Amino acid sequence: MFSFKKLAAFFSIILPAAILLTGCGAASVSSSDAKLWVTTPDKSMLLQEQSLTSSPSANNVQLIINANTTYQEMDGFGYTLTGGSALHIAKMSASVRARLLQELFGTGTNDIGISYLRISVGASDLDEKVFSYNDLPAGETDEAMAKFDLGYDKKYLIPVLQEILKINPAIKILGSPWSPPVWMKTNGDTRGGSLKTEYYQAYAKYLVTYIQQMKKNGVIIDALTIQNEPLHPGNNPSLLMPAEDQKAFVRDALGPAFSKNSIQTKIIIYDHNADRPDYPISILNDKEAAKYIDGSAFHLYGGKIEALTSVHNAHPTKNLYFTEEWVGAPGNFAKELDWHVTNLIIGAPRNWCKNVLEWNLAADENQDPHTDRGGCDRCLGAITITGDTVTREPAYYIIAHASKFVRPGSVRIASENAGEVLNVAYKTPEGKIAAIIQNTSKEVKTIDVSAGNKKTTLTLKPGAVGTLVL
Repeated sequence: MFSFKKLAAFFSIILPAAILLTGCGAASVSSSDAKLWVTTPDKSMLLQEQSLTSSPSANNVQLIINANTTYQEMDGFGYTLTGGSALHIAKMSASVRARLLQELFGTGTNDIGISYLRISVGASDLDEKVFSYNDLPAGETDEAMAKFDLGYDKKYLIPVLQEILKINPAIKILGSPWSPPVWMKTNGDTRGGSLKTEYYQAYAKYLVTYIQQMKKNGVIIDALTIQNEPLHPGNNPSLLMPAEDQKAFVRDALGPAFSKNSIQTKIIIYDHNADRPDYPISILNDKEAAKYIDGSAFHLYGGKIEALTSVHNAHPTKNLYFTEEWVGAPGNFAKELDWHVTNLIIGAPRNWCKNVLEWNLAADENQDPHTDRGGCDRCLGAITITGDTVTREPAYYIIAHASKFVRPGSVRIASENAGEVLNVAYKTPEGKIAAIIQNTSKEVKTIDVSAGNKKTTLTLKPGAVGTLVL
């Protein structure tokens, strides 16, 4: 005779067993369309897709996503393509380079879809040599930019960018100067010093010419920061540019020069640490300067990511960008995954950033090249390139958890962090929900996710990161 009690007893044994069989990195879901990709701190899973089955419970962590409450639209996720990165990529054999660039910038099943790049205007400290586009013998000047030449960038950087643009023509590119030509500087050196006020107009012309010349080479500069780390003149190259100087340069020289030459490139200020939100706020408080400025950019070698919200609150019509953070060689995978996902992949967008960029796409096994007298000798690339051999480092997976799924045009939507389960959620241009979820606890967490009529349950190991697409 049929017995409901016997049936209930049967399922009380079978269902928990079935849930355990999915594994601690796996998940459960009520929708066949839901998918989950997981990375664990022990590297047993690296952006690995997991199968899903259903098992909600009132005892699980509850994560509610509200797609009706929207915040900023995302421009993308990526890295800085330093001159050194371009050098290593350019020297690979053509077939291997083509496969690598497709993996990095394509949107296929096995690609990670990098959608935003930062490049240096002239040399950064991760080039094999220091250069600008108007280097002159001592005592000479060239305010008309008659001798301007993209020079060294034509060797590696521009050819690699042109290959990338064939894969993703819509990729956004941000330019950042590390130093003006030395003849414009107070100390006549690539390292430190300040921009002489008598050369404000010449430097504005230099940057306008750069944008125009890059366009002639097929590279559109979507945005330009005024100066990389303007309060850190210790790199080689570098420049000290206090807020008052940057404000005057934008207001009196660069902004008018962009307007006069119909330059559509966005002007972004600051490009330094979160411990000085007063720097961009003080510039944006000047209405004449602010009318030329799209927003502010940040790094996180100092301060807390939450400080960025104070800049948003002070000037809510101006955008925020996260443009740099390094992983130190040799790279502690578990530590880097935890810190960078918490603060950058989740923290930066939750504090209004439209992009997230890690520093340095590629280096070799010795973290070369870098400049002398201040170049970074411990900056681990997202990939390590040794000839044609590629090793995927922590920053590769950190960015991939966002870049592969949160495509440009995705809009951040409301979601609440649930104790030690941190998250950020988006509505994608295709109408899907993408959520990056991190278990920062030391215990396995089972999480019920609800986004309107889309519901699923997933389980994450301690320290694991998952990207859920509903």
